[in-house]
Amino acid sequence: MKTKILSVVLLAAALCGSVHAARVEGWILSGARAGSYEIGEDAGESRSNKMSRFIRYTGGDASSFGTLMQQISAKNYQGKRVRFQAIVKTRDVSSWAGLWMSALRSRDERPDAFYNSQDKPIAGTTDWQLRSVTLDIPEDATVLNFGVINAGKGQVWIDELSLEVVGKDVPVDVMPGRSVPAEAPTL
Repeated sequence: MKTKILSVVLLAAALCGSVHAARVEGWILSGARAGSYEIGEDAGESRSNKMSRFIRYTGGDASSFGTLMQQISAKNYQGKRVRFQAIVKTRDVSSWAGLWMSALRSRDERPDAFYNSQDKPIAGTTDWQLRSVTLDIPEDATVLNFGVINAGKGQVWIDELSLEVVGKDVPVDVMPGRSVPAEAPTL
């Protein structure tokens, strides 16, 4: 009987793939309700043949959001147009999910450049789809933040990530209600 139970447990573990929720090297769990989420890596839900990363609602307050994010020095990106890109997959996202990015100056509490994809939400259960966020990073930015938001319940995976400098031909993402400053005056 014990052998049969152990076999069932081992089979279940094998079928689940390599999923672990824990500390993810280089990534941070943050957000207004970070305690309602967990982050991890998942070999079973990956297109890159590496571990995808995920953020998953675990319980508690689902009225806000959690984010799986990185925070890096903006030094290599100052004064440049930068794109954060990833493929995104969702399961049972009750509100919305999306990529985001921000740039902060050393003394600013609010980001000088910010976009969170709320106007291009991913909701429900979706297969892998390419998403991106592009911002102009200020010359004096000191910190660059980027990641994926999970607002509400559900799980979001990201894979095939890139952070790259792009040309001015790539449009900048702008939050609704804000506008990109003109490069020249209209006199």
